[in-house]
Amino acid sequence: MIMPKPTYSGVRGLLRTLAPVAVASVAAGALVACAASSGGAAGASATASVPAPADTASSLDMNRLTPAEKAAGWKLLFDGSTTNGWRGFKKQDVPAGWVARGGELRRVAAGGDLITKDEYQNFDLVFDWKIVYGGNSGVMYRVTEDGSETYETGPEYQLLDDPHFPDGKSLLTSAGSDFGIYPVTQRMAKPANEWNTSRIVVNGAHVEHWLNGVKVVDYELWSPDWKQRVANSKFKAWPGYGLAKYGYIALQDHEFPVAFRNIKIKVLP
Repeated sequence: MIMPKPTYSGVRGLLRTLAPVAVASVAAGALVACAASSGGAAGASATASVPAPADTASSLDMNRLTPAEKAAGWKLLFDGSTTNGWRGFKKQDVPAGWVARGGELRRVAAGGDLITKDEYQNFDLVFDWKIVYGGNSGVMYRVTEDGSETYETGPEYQLLDDPHFPDGKSLLTSAGSDFGIYPVTQRMAKPANEWNTSRIVVNGAHVEHWLNGVKVVDYELWSPDWKQRVANSKFKAWPGYGLAKYGYIALQDHEFPVAFRNIKIKVLP
């Protein structure tokens, strides 16, 4: 709303009739109104008086590739303002529970998992994420639509508020783990509602999970060790788990708000 610009005579009349304590308040209000009016744009006073949260402001300046990244073959999976390039798991459109807002790709309501429209075989994936207090989510890779859920085929990079969710008690299911199969070597996740930077490298059978600059998981798909671990986990119930040579990248809807930004990928030979 644009505030009407007070006239000098109107303010002077108020100053003569109000008590001395109220005079200071009215004068200050007149100055604010004049400043808002001079801006010439609707809502300018509200925007100026309520600064955006620091993390939201920084997100608006994200989701870009440097010239060096472009030359190296990196590609953005999120442009910062739309959900282009994504769709719901086993759906043609993006579920209403996922929105692009404030430079972030957010899960704000129930809607199911989100997957890339393209499939990937070997890749280097980097992304920022933050999750609410007690929150749980994940990023699955080489996902197929043969199962009823993304985690039935794709290994999961766990996203978690470790201190405040039961899975955080075990390194096997803490943030950064290959959920339920390979534990993290150390806890590197930041507190709830703070941004983390993660990296997933998948090259043939070799997989690496990185969290905030530290490699926390390193394993070989289809190795005897991997097969034994799968056989000892809940994933033994799904014969296609982890076997696909290529597939979609999925962002999990696990009932908790979670946000992503700077999602970029480099396809490896």
